[in-house]
Amino acid sequence: MHFTSPEFLIFLPVVLCAYYVLSRRAQNAWLLAASYFFYGWWDWRFCSLLALSTVVDYTCALRIEAATADRARRRWLLASLCANLGILGFFKYFNFFADSAAALLAALGFQPHLPVLRVVLPVGISFYTFQTMSYTIDVYRRNLAPTRSFLDFALFVSFFPQLVAGPIERATNLLRQFAAPRTVTRQMLESGCFLVLVGFFRKLVIADGVAPIVDSAFADTAAAGWGTLLCGALAFSLQIYGDFAGYSDIARGISRLLGIELMVNFRQPYLSRSITEFWRRWHISLSSWLRDYLYIPLGGNRRGTAATYRNLMLTMLLGGLWHGARWNFVIWGGLHGLFLAVHKWFLVRAGRKVGVAPLPFTATGLLATAGTFLLVAFAWIFFRAQTFADAASCIAGIATLRGGLEAFPAGLAAKVAVFAALTAFLDLPAYRRDTQEALLGWPWLLRGAAYAAMFLLIILLRPLDDVPFIYFQF
Repeated sequence: MHFTSPEFLIFLPVVLCAYYVLSRRAQNAWLLAASYFFYGWWDWRFCSLLALSTVVDYTCALRIEAATADRARRRWLLASLCANLGILGFFKYFNFFADSAAALLAALGFQPHLPVLRVVLPVGISFYTFQTMSYTIDVYRRNLAPTRSFLDFALFVSFFPQLVAGPIERATNLLRQFAAPRTVTRQMLESGCFLVLVGFFRKLVIADGVAPIVDSAFADTAAAGWGTLLCGALAFSLQIYGDFAGYSDIARGISRLLGIELMVNFRQPYLSRSITEFWRRWHISLSSWLRDYLYIPLGGNRRGTAATYRNLMLTMLLGGLWHGARWNFVIWGGLHGLFLAVHKWFLVRAGRKVGVAPLPFTATGLLATAGTFLLVAFAWIFFRAQTFADAASCIAGIATLRGGLEAFPAGLAAKVAVFAALTAFLDLPAYRRDTQEALLGWPWLLRGAAYAAMFLLIILLRPLDDVPFIYFQF
């Protein structure tokens, strides 16, 4: 079951109707049951892994708090990390590392016969694994007292709006909300419905609208013309943003209907003026997780220039690998690590800092925004291509103007421009007012027209077949 499926349109009203008439404790129990039903809709066997992660981290956190010796606290933390990373590594990376080892041995002249297991990847495992790990680490660091309520913690791990594709929440934000009484106000209902509408628009109109362009361009990158490949690369930038940000908007909107506030996961990233600002606006829950639990523990920028660049590269390489068991994801992460390192070097030499506050649109700023977007779009080619060879042939085709200028697909480019304009329609007001609900401040007549236009386009342009969210595979 996913947000755009017909089953979910039945599931959600049932959940809401029962939720509004229950007490807080009963609400949590109801949401926990609904979350496991939602997750088990794909495959009921996945629920056992979710339950295992819950029991392990609930127990380890309590043991960490109870331990008086640092050695005992570290043992329980290590038990949590090994359990979570062991599950994640087995289901997501076993075949990747086995195949890579076999290829390396074969290149050295050996004939390896390593085991290969065709394991089904549990949906959302990367998201909830990182979420539970952050809880145990925060308890170990004494930034958070562990909860005694197993019910509240189980709901923190499995909360269905953000379970399978984030945001990756922190217990300091989400768990405390489950422990407190909740009141759903009229303003929360209005803004929640607005976020759901925007999320559906991003997903069904923009992301799914450009999906055929992307699929066609990347189906045969060795033969496609440069114009088709360029349009495909730009369209994928719109697709993955609309798909992922759309999911986050829907998750935040549904949560707000339940009286729960999730963190903002995207803040108009394609309007960033540098690659550093981009990562403060794109997938914020992951980038902040990598910063707090990987980059800073590695030493951050506290151990000299060379160590800082090393830590940046390691963090982004592992961030790329988090997305999937393919070397293309590692290359994508490495490119962003390189971009960040170069930009940091420039900032140090210039004595400047990067913020995320909205800035006026100037000629210099527009050039910086365009340059940042092109760097991001270039890296997306490796993210979308199935193999390194596919990515290389795509880049070569664009760089060499394969097919000639006369073969440029003007109609296709115009279609991509329309979807870019629809993205800008949502992002520009939000950027200028520095809030994701900027349209709620419009005059009621203009706001109503915008709602009607989005709803109408969803009805008219929704694909006939349900298209799963891209990040479900991670």
